[in-house]
Amino acid sequence: MIALDILSDGFFAAIAAIGFGAISDPPLKAFRPIAILAAIGHACRFCLMTYGGVEIAAATLFASLLCGFGSLLLGKRQRLPMTVLYVPALLPMVPGKYAYNMIFAQIMYLHSIDDPSARALYMDTFFSQSMTAITVVFMLALGAMIPMLLFPNYAYALTRSNKLSR
Repeated sequence: MIALDILSDGFFAAIAAIGFGAISDPPLKAFRPIAILAAIGHACRFCLMTYGGVEIAAATLFASLLCGFGSLLLGKRQRLPMTVLYVPALLPMVPGKYAYNMIFAQIMYLHSIDDPSARALYMDTFFSQSMTAITVVFMLALGAMIPMLLFPNYAYALTRSNKLSR
């Protein structure tokens, strides 16, 4: 049952990533690596959070690092820029639930002008959901950029046929 949960999580992340990738119109050869990176990254985050007890920000950082380094390897094989691969692969990990709860708490705060206790509850919810959403998005960006910062010559030479990319 655990393996089925992990595989289904990766499968649905891959489908979402293919959809996000189709929006930016990459070459057809990019869809397979995008799906692989999304499935591995999202399944890794799922495993860390569900079975490892890791909180969402640290699990997201690890998963985005995996996608970033994976885009280096797969980008060289397919001769594609890293961003073509990792941007759609990371989009299924954007914390939509936390962003939705943040906006919902803000709207409910504005609707409860006469009730100070409800306003305090909604303000607390707004800030906690905001911090989680912002931190997760920051970790996604950080994890995707670290491979480019560590290997700048290699990352920018992926699509070229010269000695830097070998």
